[in-house]
Amino acid sequence: MAPETWSLQELINAGWSENDLAWETVSDQAVASAVGGDYTQAKDQAGEALRLARSSFEPIDPRLGTALANYGICLNLAGDKNALPSLVEKALETWRGTLPWISRMEAPRVARSSMFHLRMEALHRDTYRERWQKRWNEMAADAQRRLAALRENNETVVAPDNAVLAAWRRERPAMLNDTRKLMAASLLLLAPPVDGR
Repeated sequence: MAPETWSLQELINAGWSENDLAWETVSDQAVASAVGGDYTQAKDQAGEALRLARSSFEPIDPRLGTALANYGICLNLAGDKNALPSLVEKALETWRGTLPWISRMEAPRVARSSMFHLRMEALHRDTYRERWQKRWNEMAADAQRRLAALRENNETVVAPDNAVLAAWRRERPAMLNDTRKLMAASLLLLAPPVDGR
């Protein structure tokens, strides 16, 4: 799959910074490296994602939580087992604090197939936003469950398979919006699924 390219003007129009896109790109690369078994490269890329998140994002941004966890997981996969517990704890704490960040998210404007659907969305914008809030909160709850399970048993760290990367590349929104930021944090999180999820 060819990498996406966005102009500076497109980033500005979407309310994104260059660091928003850089974090997403390097996190995608870290997951790809981990999937490919290059754990040293994955560790370096996850470290860069963490540096970007710490310098550019709020302490309640879920991307910071994912960056913390992924760096710990990649360090672990590369042979350094010591940092994982504290990084996963910080990641879980960050994800648990994301509610104010999520509550500020804007529901995406989606192209509709008919004028009827456009009018219904415009007339029922609050209901539409509530549905998105529910979905966003479910993503955050899933990330928290995965991190809590990893914290309880950090022996569950395993190399990710291609399903992680495939899900992100298939599901990511085509537009630069708040939902895409949260989905990147959720889908690129290397903590293993809980109960088959």
